[in-house]
Amino acid sequence: MDISWSVAVALLVVMVMVVSTGGANVSYDGRSLMIDGERKMLFSGSIHYPRSTPDMWPSLISKAKEGGIDVIETYVFWNLHEPQPGQYDFSGRRDIVAFIKQIQAQGLYACLRIGPYIEGEWTYGGFPFWLHDVPGVVFRSNNEPFKIENEYQNVEKAFGEDGPPYVSWAAEMAVGLQTGVPWCMCKQDDAPDPVINACNGLRCGETFTGPNSPNKPSIWTENWTSFCFIIHRLTRFSGWLHYQYHGGTNFGRTAAEYMITSYYDQAPLDEYDNLNLKAYKHYTIQAYVFSGDSGACAAFLVNMDNTKSVVVQFQNSSYELPRKSISILPDCKTVAFNTAKVSTQFNTRITIPAIKFDAAEKWEQFEEVIPQFDATTLRSDVLLEHMNTTKDVSDYLWYTSSIQQDSMEQQSTLSVKSLGHVLHAFVNGEHVGSLHGRFRNTAFTLEGAVSLNEGTNNISLLSATVGLPDSGSFLERRALGVESVIIQDSKEAKNITNLSWGYQVGLLGEKLQIYSLEESKSVNWSSLGSSQPLTWYKSVFDAPKGDDPVALNLGSMGKGEAWVNGQSIGRYWVSFRTLAGIPSQTWYHVPRSFLQPGDNLLVLFEEETGNPLDITVDTISVTKPSLRK
Repeated sequence: MDISWSVAVALLVVMVMVVSTGGANVSYDGRSLMIDGERKMLFSGSIHYPRSTPDMWPSLISKAKEGGIDVIETYVFWNLHEPQPGQYDFSGRRDIVAFIKQIQAQGLYACLRIGPYIEGEWTYGGFPFWLHDVPGVVFRSNNEPFKIENEYQNVEKAFGEDGPPYVSWAAEMAVGLQTGVPWCMCKQDDAPDPVINACNGLRCGETFTGPNSPNKPSIWTENWTSFCFIIHRLTRFSGWLHYQYHGGTNFGRTAAEYMITSYYDQAPLDEYDNLNLKAYKHYTIQAYVFSGDSGACAAFLVNMDNTKSVVVQFQNSSYELPRKSISILPDCKTVAFNTAKVSTQFNTRITIPAIKFDAAEKWEQFEEVIPQFDATTLRSDVLLEHMNTTKDVSDYLWYTSSIQQDSMEQQSTLSVKSLGHVLHAFVNGEHVGSLHGRFRNTAFTLEGAVSLNEGTNNISLLSATVGLPDSGSFLERRALGVESVIIQDSKEAKNITNLSWGYQVGLLGEKLQIYSLEESKSVNWSSLGSSQPLTWYKSVFDAPKGDDPVALNLGSMGKGEAWVNGQSIGRYWVSFRTLAGIPSQTWYHVPRSFLQPGDNLLVLFEEETGNPLDITVDTISVTKPSLRK
């Protein structure tokens, strides 16, 4: 979460309810949240404004409302809004004010998670990287330069005695802002009064120990499950959030490390604003007062067995409970609703190729220049850490050096240890090999056979990040990039780690802005040739007819980034296979608002050896839903 735009002060918390329907008063007691004194069971859904486009917002919000959502929740993304200290950006997808006004226009409430630390599978957890360079800063701790947070209990123990006072400070600071609306802390069992302790996670219905005060309601701030399982566990909570209701797209370089561009595509509204699942809201869940004086009674009969139905006796009557379900008896006699009997509709997505790029004359290419040590100006006698050198202005950092060889060596081995994420190695301009780490196991060692010339030999190593880490303690201490370099020839192992190294931040194509509409015209593109690592590709296409969503099918490519009319639709990494052996992602969303009727510029930077001739622009539609129970 995040919304504090200064280094001196930050908002820790959590989640704040913002009334978007006209200045109503929001309060709570031990039973529920209340709006203007009326008790509410609030169904909330996450829709993150920068993971879609402004022209999509009205439809997303409208469909969420139709599906029974009362509240739209979003993080506030600090690194989008203040990429450099004092330089703010609230344009386009960053226009949170316009997004909240759209929520208000449709009669819904808004809930902000304003951090400023958000995690959220978002690069660097929402922190702008310049925060890393604030003297004395320790992220997510009780230190003076900066205080920041979300879901703190996950890491609190790592900070020892600084943890509890940090939680207290955060609560006092947030409440002291006097926003007039309740505050919650996600995953913080000991949230200080009057901040509400809320549960995040898959099994809150079974694991949540409840509010830490009788004056606080039960709130479930992140339920990651499908709608059927959500309904199953709702009866314990007076407020609940579906994370995500619409996931959307991690455009540009916004995804956290090893996260794909498509975010929570299995949500009720998929990445393209199509319905994955619609729950019929033909039931009512009501709150009943237990009162000995009036004789009122309400019961919830629970079957937690995931394998079989059971028959139970309750107050001299028999009730059959389907597996993993809850029956609601508002009068302790009659079953008004059972969670296993929620009817749902499931849609099937169809992709239809609309544009093909299957002829060589449709493409032009530009080969990225491999820098040599003599051409660099940034020098160091040690290997520099990747993130602290690039300052997150690019995914890419070149490490270059040169060695002298007395004679030609045909049997040498280059060994490079990297802390992650990806490495491409070149010796004398020839590709030696590529390797990458994995999520939560980013380090690896690349080894490749090389031939060394007599005299000077140039070593060029391209280190690439795939998003920055987004979670955990001491985030500011994380390290990526090349850690050691050894060359083994027939005579000896040469450790060249501590030679003089030259550095180039970013790619030449990035410096030339080769992907932009105007700058691409000044680049000396050549005809399509054989596929080589580190190649830029360019083509143009007309927008597909109709209004169906559009996606770029990059199934024939390897790894890189794609731009349409100068706007990045995100990193692609088709060659990264899942445990099932399939590409991590094949289709990449191109919002209609990115397109013009004709002559749309498509630019790809391919790190590996993809085949652009099999790329297609597809339209996305869904079949008529099939009814399931």
